[in-house]
Amino acid sequence: MAFYRCGKCNLTWQYPIKKCPRCFEALTEQKGKQARVIAVSRVGIPTLFHPGVPYFILLLQDENGNVWAHKSSKEYVIGAEFKADPVLEAGAVAVWKVKYDWPEAIDKIISLLGGLKIGGSKKILLLPTLNAASHYYFRDNTSPQFFTAVFEYLLESGAKTENITVGAQSFSDVPVGAIAQKSGLLEICSKYKITPKDLSASTFEKEGKYEIVKEALDADLIINLAMLKIGQASATQNFFKILKKENFLELKNLGSEADIVKCFKEIEGKIMTVADGETTQRSNKLAGFTGLALAGRDPCGVDLVFNEITKANRMPDILKSLELKLEDIPIAGRTVAEAQYLAEYF
Repeated sequence: MAFYRCGKCNLTWQYPIKKCPRCFEALTEQKGKQARVIAVSRVGIPTLFHPGVPYFILLLQDENGNVWAHKSSKEYVIGAEFKADPVLEAGAVAVWKVKYDWPEAIDKIISLLGGLKIGGSKKILLLPTLNAASHYYFRDNTSPQFFTAVFEYLLESGAKTENITVGAQSFSDVPVGAIAQKSGLLEICSKYKITPKDLSASTFEKEGKYEIVKEALDADLIINLAMLKIGQASATQNFFKILKKENFLELKNLGSEADIVKCFKEIEGKIMTVADGETTQRSNKLAGFTGLALAGRDPCGVDLVFNEITKANRMPDILKSLELKLEDIPIAGRTVAEAQYLAEYF
């Protein structure tokens, strides 16, 4: 957990503010490496935000003396060390709560999956979600804040800007350039001196029955920037954008989206979905706060875990066709029970 301390008055905040509200000095970020349980409370009354009982509220303290509350499905004794161990299995999904600090959340969910080995020569393809010509707060597209946090994570991990490609395409009648402009993505790319690519104008190579964009085949790492929506398979559907539009529509009309998922096998081993579930669309299209960040190497698994956490009224057809089961997916970080609440009721 990151905290922000003022070196002059020594006041500390859990929010990523830049200057001390008291003396206007710049704050220093403190990241604790260890945490111990200093108090435990058992809760047995369910609420809409916390439907599963019993659960435990832990009061944790790090080596810097900072204290915070943490919901846990597991009971701890006072004095016990608290830590979230990485899960390295291929199908694992990392779940964490966003505390107004996307850089911290991105670092956490990726580390919970064992981290990413990023060198200066590694080629990276970023696939932002661009679905509609709307402002980011409608939650149709990857938000500038989320995109910036992921991009900064890559740079801090050793990636070179010239080796990062930002690519997307539109499967609708609206040009992807218009969507990128409205969403704020073009402004962020301009900040980092990157020209995003319209993948529909790129070269596609035949891999079996799939036509996959060359940037995806050439990349060492593909990061799927998913904008999660309740009742939908948003992470999976965004990753379909590596296919040629005509090829995707043909395969969908002749079969189903569940069959198209098999194209992921062609580039298996270099996929990482990093998903924004902080504020998401419900099935009625209204946005609600869910406060989640998820990551996983299988986008279908990310979609399933998110819909289970938010207790979607209807599971997406593609996930039902794939017959995925929650019990078969290793979870890192927060358990489904800890993060779960009745999101469709708000």
